[in-house]
Amino acid sequence: MAPIHAGDSQIRVILLDIEGTTTPVDFVYKKLFPYASRNAESYLREHSPDSEIQSLEADLRAQHEHDVHAGLAPPPWTQQNEHDRIQSSIDYVHWLMARDSKCSPLKTLQGQIWRQGYERGELHGEVYPDVPVAFARWRRQGREICIYSSGSVLAQQLLFRSTQAGDLTQYISNFFDTRIGAKNESASYTNIVKTLGCRASEVLFISDTIKEILAARDAFLQAVLCMRQAEAPASVSVEDFIRTFDQVLPT
Repeated sequence: MAPIHAGDSQIRVILLDIEGTTTPVDFVYKKLFPYASRNAESYLREHSPDSEIQSLEADLRAQHEHDVHAGLAPPPWTQQNEHDRIQSSIDYVHWLMARDSKCSPLKTLQGQIWRQGYERGELHGEVYPDVPVAFARWRRQGREICIYSSGSVLAQQLLFRSTQAGDLTQYISNFFDTRIGAKNESASYTNIVKTLGCRASEVLFISDTIKEILAARDAFLQAVLCMRQAEAPASVSVEDFIRTFDQVLPT
C-alpha cells in the first residue's frame, strides 16, 4: 500500500489494535496467556479474601450462568462452601481461557495476574521496532494515539509501560477495551468517536483483523488492515493493507 500522507487526510486520531498490530502475536499467545493460565489458581486462592476478587468471582458466576443458558456446557459451579466456590472459579476460568473467551470478567482477571507478573519483573511488554518511532512521529504531528483491544485497559497500560523502548504510555491519550463494545461491532467504534469528541472521518483505525476493519468502516472511520507477516487474504488487494507503521503518516 502507498504511504498514508498527512496531506492526503485530516486524521486527528490514530486508533490501534494491539495483537498483530503493535505487538507480536507470539507475545500474547506464548507469554501472556500461558502466564495467566499458570498463575490463575494461585492468584485466586491467595486473593480470595479480597473484596475486589470476591466481586470478580460474582461477575464470573453471572457469566457462568449466561454460558449455561447459552448451551455452552461450562464446568459445574458449586458454592456449598468457600473451597467449592474458589475451585469452581478456578475450573471455570481455565475453561474460559481454553476457549480464548473475550468476556470482561476473564479479561479483568488476566490483567490483574499480568500486573503481578510485571511488578515481579517476570513480564515485559513487547512492540514491533517501528512502533515507538511511529508514536513519536504521530505525536510530533499533533495527532492523538489511542488503543482499542479486547484485553483490559489495565493489561494494555502494563504492556505499553514496560516495553524494550521504555514507557510508551506517554504517547497514548486513551485506552479502550470491550466495555465500550465488541471489536467486530460498528456501534463500538461509534461509541469511541463520541468519547473522543471528533468526527468519525478524523479517526484512522489500524488492525490485523478484517472483521474489525469492516466494522470500523461501517461506523465511517478510516480503517486499514495491518498484515505484518501473514499473507493477505485473497479478497484483499495490495492497496488495502500495510506492512509497517512506517507507511502511516511518514512525514
